[in-house]
Amino acid sequence: MAHTGKRALPAVLLALGFLTPAAAQQPGEMSFFVTSAGPGQGADLGGLAGADAHCQRLAQAAGAGGHSWRAYLSTQGAGAVHARDRIGRGPWRNRSGVVIAQSVADLHSAANALTKQTALTEAGAVVNGRGDTPNTHDILTGSQPDGTAFPAGEDRTCRNWTSSTEGAAMVGHSDRIGLRDDAESVSWNTSHPSRGCSAPALQASGGAGLFYCFAVD
Repeated sequence: MAHTGKRALPAVLLALGFLTPAAAQQPGEMSFFVTSAGPGQGADLGGLAGADAHCQRLAQAAGAGGHSWRAYLSTQGAGAVHARDRIGRGPWRNRSGVVIAQSVADLHSAANALTKQTALTEAGAVVNGRGDTPNTHDILTGSQPDGTAFPAGEDRTCRNWTSSTEGAAMVGHSDRIGLRDDAESVSWNTSHPSRGCSAPALQASGGAGLFYCFAVD
């Protein structure tokens, strides 16, 4: 009878599902996600630095801390920052390995692959959308459709992500669904202003202080 030594064990484990094929998506290959939770102060994220740090912490916990992560957020006023300039060059893949955009231009075009099924959290979970309870599809961006900041004036960034009591935040819909079938309702980054900057104000229109994170390397 043929000898079945230790070399046969990996094949048996693979067949039983205990080993992952090398071709399968690994957490470290993820380069895009929606935060599974906000820092906990509504739209006060501690500024861009605080938002970036939150992205990095969540990525680290999910096994993708080898990348440098940035939040997709714009700021207004003197020294305004454009979200599109913060996120690297692409392409970007979600936790399941799906490429959501090949480049910055692709991301801000109708060709991007962002949907409810692809705008996943760092853990690979689907974000609740319209029709779910609670609906959390309002994603903080502070950005115009092309990923640039709004002109100085009416606040769309909750005081550049430092306030939970003043201003409002421009949000997008991660599920690309709204009350109507117009461009704003289906926009992933520029749907409507929030009703305020506190956690209850964000919740009132279907938000939870979530935002998009991109790996820049």
